[in-house]
Amino acid sequence: MDANTYSLKQVLTQDRRYVIPTFQRDYEWTLDGQWALLFEDLVETADRLFQARQQAAASGEPLAKADRKVPPHFLGAIVCDQLPAAVGGLDLRAVIDGQQRLTTVQLVLRGVLDVLIEHRSPRANQVRRLLENHPDIVGSPEERHKLWPRRKDRQVWPVAMADDLPEQGTHLYLQARRYFSQRTREAVKGAEPERLDTFVDALLDLFKLVVIDLEDNDDAQVIFEVLNGRQTPLSAADLVKNLLFLRGELSDEKELEKIYDTYWAPFDEPWWKTEVGRGHAQRGRRDVLLSGWLTAVSRSEASVSHLYGQVRSYLDSAGRKTVDVLAELHDFGRAYRVVVGAEPAEAQSLRQSYQRLDVLGITTATPLLMWLRTLPPDSLSAVDHALAVQAVESWVVRRLLVGANTRGYGKVFVDVLKGAAERTAVGGPSLVEAVVRVLRGADDTLWPDDDELVKAFATRRFYGNLTQERIRLVLGAIDQYLQENNPKTEPATFSYEKLQIEHVMPRDWRKHWPPTATDEAGKLLETQRRDEALHRIGNLTLVTPTFNNSVSNGSWAVKRPEFAQQSKLQLNASLADCETWTVETVDERSRTLAGLAAMVWPRFSA
Repeated sequence: MDANTYSLKQVLTQDRRYVIPTFQRDYEWTLDGQWALLFEDLVETADRLFQARQQAAASGEPLAKADRKVPPHFLGAIVCDQLPAAVGGLDLRAVIDGQQRLTTVQLVLRGVLDVLIEHRSPRANQVRRLLENHPDIVGSPEERHKLWPRRKDRQVWPVAMADDLPEQGTHLYLQARRYFSQRTREAVKGAEPERLDTFVDALLDLFKLVVIDLEDNDDAQVIFEVLNGRQTPLSAADLVKNLLFLRGELSDEKELEKIYDTYWAPFDEPWWKTEVGRGHAQRGRRDVLLSGWLTAVSRSEASVSHLYGQVRSYLDSAGRKTVDVLAELHDFGRAYRVVVGAEPAEAQSLRQSYQRLDVLGITTATPLLMWLRTLPPDSLSAVDHALAVQAVESWVVRRLLVGANTRGYGKVFVDVLKGAAERTAVGGPSLVEAVVRVLRGADDTLWPDDDELVKAFATRRFYGNLTQERIRLVLGAIDQYLQENNPKTEPATFSYEKLQIEHVMPRDWRKHWPPTATDEAGKLLETQRRDEALHRIGNLTLVTPTFNNSVSNGSWAVKRPEFAQQSKLQLNASLADCETWTVETVDERSRTLAGLAAMVWPRFSA
């Protein structure tokens, strides 16, 4: 990042175009809000400069030394991103932040120029150089202007900058031009000729901007947040939108407004701007979508926090048209809505997998899931699509159940995407096989097998290590499987997310579940084994709100009939059949649940 403080003369004398992205917000500065205050600052700065020069003249001090004693006025910062330009052509900068400020500065300069022309001042040409590029390097009428506004205002801007300003017109550009012209006339009226020169010098040399020019590795998002005190979250989507359409303009792509309405306008709806995630990871859905799209198309894990710079790098290297990128984004947007459940998937199995992955918070899989939905049927059939997503779900849940490390999931799913994409490009094994091969890993250890599930269910503490939401998901999925595969009973439908987790042997078992051993050593061993088994999955079940919580800590003789009342949940049907509930019963049920989990989430063959 190149960040420096420059006078207006240093910033604007260069032959350069500052381009405002097409879909930036409206120009909003007004007389009461900013114009009057800005001009008062100019008058005060010019007064200080004039007084310093008067004192220097009286004392014989060099004027240059007197000028250096006058404190400058800082206008604030602008952030610019360098744009590709033809060799030998005008240097181009996209104004990423500070368009209101830079636009107003141009209008002030134009107002001052009006007065200089009226006074036939030789300084007029100098000020004009801050508004217009040199005619020798101007290739088209719009290149004449140092500042080129967003598309909506490009007809009025040349009018606002012309020497002959029409008396009619209510656009804020025209109002500002008239205001600054009149205030300048009033400020120098009746004053000695040097006063006008001092006024110009104050504006050109003592009004200063912090200009931040982004370099290739700079991130506009981070800079924005710092400049704005991190008070409001920055939308990477707005930055990327401006970047895309500005590139389209500079490439002379046609019908950009129609393209905007067709492909981007839906992303401006409130649903897309709603933030998802938690804490520092909270981002608008548009930003999440862009991150997922970029990960999918670049085959490299993108960061929501540094999205603008990464999209810019991708566009530089990909050389794609704006309309093609936006059409692809539009397709990914429709896919995203289905993946997160805003719209239903075609198949029940897909809806179920998407919902479970969403509950588990596995957002690193989202780019892969979106990409799969954008593939045409001749590349991915509906059956294989459902199998590929089921494979992802199975891999994630099995690793969750055995307590595997989740670090690096983003890279794994990018590798899956690469493997699947290579298959679609060159043929060979099916896409599902390509997905499974990557998920199993080179040494076939990434995807836990059935033995690992049995071991985890028999020894691992589930309650306390997994969130209740995740335990509820696992037990609910097993019950749903039992419901669908039990021919002896009419299946029931439950909203599993609303059920409660119940310890069969209660956490406070010591009150009503006395040890069965008679000697102290046996009691100690039994106590230890119960405490170890207490939070294993074999001792956990789901109950409906009708479960009598008053018996939750009661003895097995008291709780057993209550579970019989809960037998529509297949998880509980076998509980009521148990004469006793012991550590051995917990172990046996853990093995049973492990076997069921292996069927709900099968380990696919490579």
